[in-house]
Amino acid sequence: MPLAISFELSDRDLEHFTQALAKARAAAGSKTADEIIAAASKLLVEANKVEVPDFIAERLDRLDALIAMSRDEGWHLPEEDRQRVLSALVYFADPSDVIPDNVPVLGYFDDAIAIEMCVKELKHEIEAYDEFCEYRQGEAERRGLDPATVGRADWLEARRDELVDRMHRRRNRQAGGSGYGDSSGYARKGYTSAFRPGLMRVR
Repeated sequence: MPLAISFELSDRDLEHFTQALAKARAAAGSKTADEIIAAASKLLVEANKVEVPDFIAERLDRLDALIAMSRDEGWHLPEEDRQRVLSALVYFADPSDVIPDNVPVLGYFDDAIAIEMCVKELKHEIEAYDEFCEYRQGEAERRGLDPATVGRADWLEARRDELVDRMHRRRNRQAGGSGYGDSSGYARKGYTSAFRPGLMRVR
């Protein structure tokens, strides 16, 4: 039968992960965007080869969203925004991070926590991208097109620009009040065919 476990990270715990993220970003200074994305994608592929807890599986799906938005030709993030996403991905380019990924069961636990922190920081980017994918899916189907082949279509640009502008406004408001596989990104229900997490509930 299922076992529900709830835990809370203290400020000290969060500082530990914040330092690990900062260290990863500093170490990745020589890596190209393609290398960072490829390494993070590899993590998803490797994770799909083993059975991971649902808590981790759900967070890996969010990592997939970050990879997808950094690659998506139709979304084509402005360079400054893309760098924000890439700076979140660099932690996952190191298989020997806080907990080495080859440790059975727990190997991706630290990745899940790091993803949770990155998702919180990139909340507005992810929300905007999810809406973009949903809009593209619906409009492409209505036009009899395959969403995966759309690219930078004229009929997408207006909606894309609206969502990016809203993303910037929300992020700026938040900053004023407080402060942080082969991904395609063509639908909200899993961004790659390489990684498909199961349904779950996290308390």
